[in-house]
Amino acid sequence: MKPTPILAGLAVLVLLGGGIWGGLSGFGAGAAAPEAEQGPTLPPRPPVTVVQSLPRLQATLEDMAERGRFTGGVLVARGDEVLFRQVYGMADREAGRAFTLDTPFRLASVSKMFTAAALLRLQDEGVLSVDDPVCRWIKPCPEAWADIRVGHLISHQSGIPDLMQRPGWGIRRTTPATLDELTFDSSQYRLEFEPGTDLRYNNAGFNLAAAVVESATGQDFHSWLSQTFFQPLGMTRTGYDVVPDLAMGYADFPAGITPQPEANVSIIPGAGALSSTLDDLLAWEWALHRGGLLSERSYAAMIADHAPLDTPDERRGGPRRLWGYGLFSRSLGHQVEPAFEDRQIYHTGSWSGFRNMVLWQPGAEIVVIVLSNNYHRREEVFLISQQAMAEALGRPYPERMAPRD
Repeated sequence: MKPTPILAGLAVLVLLGGGIWGGLSGFGAGAAAPEAEQGPTLPPRPPVTVVQSLPRLQATLEDMAERGRFTGGVLVARGDEVLFRQVYGMADREAGRAFTLDTPFRLASVSKMFTAAALLRLQDEGVLSVDDPVCRWIKPCPEAWADIRVGHLISHQSGIPDLMQRPGWGIRRTTPATLDELTFDSSQYRLEFEPGTDLRYNNAGFNLAAAVVESATGQDFHSWLSQTFFQPLGMTRTGYDVVPDLAMGYADFPAGITPQPEANVSIIPGAGALSSTLDDLLAWEWALHRGGLLSERSYAAMIADHAPLDTPDERRGGPRRLWGYGLFSRSLGHQVEPAFEDRQIYHTGSWSGFRNMVLWQPGAEIVVIVLSNNYHRREEVFLISQQAMAEALGRPYPERMAPRD
């Protein structure tokens, strides 16, 4: 079946993806939480004005969809205008259900920015501090965790072994778990390095961050997210695990395009369990990056570089990414041809048949959201994101990925 692009309407707005990615001084021992203060007031969700003005991106996506190289959705906004907003192909091949603009996708590791923002919002409200010892909030707490700070959890510096590096990952991957069970599992392992001295991409840390939110608020983590962020922002199609009309994820196997129905996001509650839509994510990006979600201080901390000073450059060449709280930053345009320099703040996500990128370019206030329900379209999703960003910025349009060093 030939995928059909569904044009933008007038509506109002099989691994976790690691980053393609310390400025502020950090993690003072035993620092007290700040005095209670009023958190920022979330802005009302603005209407969407679609101008559909990226012709080269549109032609690229129509060609890719026709050749079966992309299924999913793309949204590009600059300032208050949505420059591009379309979906392509089938959300559920077995059910014969095509994508619509409000089809939710599993976000996978894009969820990490929400977990980090939750802790920073609680910091704004005087409930906790990113400098707090984790053991202030996690009880019982292993002695080995005494030097881990809350900020280490959301900047990949805790030293706790990641879920996928542990013996028995194959069984854990498919076995439902509670957040308490995941916390206990993490407590059984030795640290890989002294907290704050190194970094390794880490899903277990974000699960523990979710446990800190529950301890600090007395609420279920995802209920707190909904009450504090999603409901005020009108993100009615965003939530934990299965939301109505969720897209099916797929993978390219020798036998053909194969559905991936067994997501088991119970094992990644703080690291990758959310689902959302193009429009809901735009509302989130605007609130997060343009103000109203976090205080200026907390937002600055979220996008600062918390990596140790001796962190090496990227394995694929070029300067290393900046490791923020639940976000990365880098000139991703170095990885395409022709290249461009503009800094981008982003996160990727891949899990159970999905491959995603969400980006923010601060200078021009550009949002790029690329959501795909095919796990094996990593390079396509990345190239689309950079084609969208380049055309929105007025840079030369990238035609291909740059050769790897």
